[in-house]
Amino acid sequence: MKKFLSMLLALVMLLALAGCGGNSDPAPAQNEGGNDAEQVQNEEAPSMEDGIGDYHIGIVTGSVSQSEDDRRGAEAFQAKYGEDKVTLAIYPDNFTEELETTIQTIVNMSDDPLMKAIIVNQSVPGTTEAFRQIKERRPDIICIAGEAHEDLPEIGSAADLVCNNDFVSRGYLIIRTAHELGADTFVHISFPRHMAYETMSRRVAVMQEACKEFGMNFVLETAPDPTSDVGIPGAQAYILENVPAWVEKYGKNAAYFCTNDAHTEPLLKQLVEYGGYFIEADLPSPLMGYPGALGLDLTEEAGDFSAILAKVESALVEKGCADRFGTWAYSYGYTLSAGLAEHAKNVINGVSEITDMDDVAAALQVYSPEAEWNGSGYTNATTGVKSDNVFLIYQDTYIMGDPGHYMGNAEVEVPEKYFTVS
Repeated sequence: MKKFLSMLLALVMLLALAGCGGNSDPAPAQNEGGNDAEQVQNEEAPSMEDGIGDYHIGIVTGSVSQSEDDRRGAEAFQAKYGEDKVTLAIYPDNFTEELETTIQTIVNMSDDPLMKAIIVNQSVPGTTEAFRQIKERRPDIICIAGEAHEDLPEIGSAADLVCNNDFVSRGYLIIRTAHELGADTFVHISFPRHMAYETMSRRVAVMQEACKEFGMNFVLETAPDPTSDVGIPGAQAYILENVPAWVEKYGKNAAYFCTNDAHTEPLLKQLVEYGGYFIEADLPSPLMGYPGALGLDLTEEAGDFSAILAKVESALVEKGCADRFGTWAYSYGYTLSAGLAEHAKNVINGVSEITDMDDVAAALQVYSPEAEWNGSGYTNATTGVKSDNVFLIYQDTYIMGDPGHYMGNAEVEVPEKYFTVS
């Protein structure tokens, strides 16, 4: 009997120990919360410095048909961090006519209680009002505008951060680069509608002053507005027809610049054929004008900007155009969508400051690893006041050759006088 009781007691103790061992792994976290659930959530969350924690980021862009690079950059950021963390939206193609829809598309992002940052690129008309409405209902949401179409001080009053291409520094640096490559004349091609924009009219004024500094001739040429009755085909035909005459008039050592995307491809096509320099496009990218002008199929290289650049560069070298054509090695639109979202994530995670230019540049460089960025605060040409949250940014210029090379423009200090030229 004693032996039986001893065996029974030993068996009970063994079962008790087995039960304790079975509970060593915590039960799955339940949605109701509690300490165990919080512990599991913290263990599964990405690093606060590297990933997106318990919050969401939204990116609003145009459609693929209207602004493909902007959209692809947003998709790249979403692919990196997950559809459960990153929400994408598209504003209407005819955003000027569907202003209310555009505003509502952006504002709707703030309905998500976990939304902590909203990036709009390009920031078309309506973005300022949308950001104001978001801040009224959700002041905790970071609002960032990429390539704003609206008045910069105005959108800066509603956004936490605004980043546009640096029309001031680039006005100087494009001329400086053309001079260093051997150009003696600079031909600026545009039309009245664009010249009514502050960003473009100030850039022209800066270019004119820079040409004086470097002893270059500055020429204004007018081409048809693609939104006019002639449309895109007529505007492009005009460029195709007139470039040969311009090259004959201004010589093969003239550099050319146009303010409209539709003009870029025919301009490049004819400069490759007849001679001339092209430093970079208005919104630079190896995809801007080059594939069509050179007859390149970049289907296999899609999304790989190093491969895209290499293919474009190789085609130019084969045509005897080395050291005469340039670009930004990484698409501005693509990098801006993904890079500004990356910056917002870093700010939320507490490792970056929203209006620190070095932090912005570091985030952009994640998606343009071989290129340097620079920029400065926007300065009102009339008042001389520099904005704290409106940045003008630019990527180093890459000149395609054998081998190609960066110009080091991100390290150049633009003379202060150019920031108040108007």
